[in-house]
Amino acid sequence: MTGASVALLAGTMSTILFASSALPMVIRAIRTRDLASYSPANLVLANVGNAVHCIYVVHLPPGPIWVLHGFYVVTSALMLLWWLRFHALHRARGGVVLPERRLA
Repeated sequence: MTGASVALLAGTMSTILFASSALPMVIRAIRTRDLASYSPANLVLANVGNAVHCIYVVHLPPGPIWVLHGFYVVTSALMLLWWLRFHALHRARGGVVLPERRLA
């Protein structure tokens, strides 16, 4: 195996591991609609960081980093949008947490 193929394999494996580690958080947010434990400042900073990091990533050759960064961009944006939406719903309902929804 060449150094480049080892790097590609490591990048692919790390992308799968990082994405897999974030999926439970996203699935829980979808099911429960309870994002009260998430910091809005952290969600905003993650999205700003992703936007700035796009400048770096687009100058790299296509590979696992593009997939991982794309995953982070999508999940960070969704989490912020859901936080804003569900926070407004939570406040409108007087602090009542919505029941869990099952994914079909």
